Amino acid sequence: MIRKEIAVKYHATHVETMVLQLRMILELIALSSLAANREIFEANRRKFEDHWRVSKIIKDVEALNQNFYPMPILQLETPGGPAEQEFILRADGFLTKDELVEVHGRCGAVLHAANPYGKKANYGQFEQEVPTWVTKVMTLLADHKIQLLDDESFYFVRMEDPTDKRVHLWTYGRAQP
Repeated sequence: MIRKEIAVKYHATHVETMVLQLRMILELIALSSLAANREIFEANRRKFEDHWRVSKIIKDVEALNQNFYPMPILQLETPGGPAEQEFILRADGFLTKDELVEVHGRCGAVLHAANPYGKKANYGQFEQEVPTWVTKVMTLLADHKIQLLDDESFYFVRMEDPTDKRVHLWTYGRAQP
């Protein structure tokens, strides 16, 4: 009974916390491909800090690494083992780059002080939509291919390998477009 009362009493705070965490995750996705290159990240850090719109961050990151966005993939089982794996791009169910920009903006509408005379944020709608967005982020990252800046290799990342429930990373030769 107390838990339900707290949830009702602090509904806005609960939703704002969910939205804040999601927004931070979206920013990490946008910047993650540069994290492996400290010099370039540091050289551009101030530019990223000055942007409050993720679309501008993405534009700047994309200028440095056009393949920055994780590519959700499905791994096809092959008899040759890990060295001969085949991958196909996941067709749907994941958070696209355009959706990332849209969701980030919508989250900002909840987190920033609004015009007291304007339209109020619909917390109930956000409470329903956040789990869908989180599922799309998890689908994007579950098995994905990344391309780092100035690196001809590509990396296959599995966020939870069934053998040990840990993150695994495999490096593959020349990146494919």
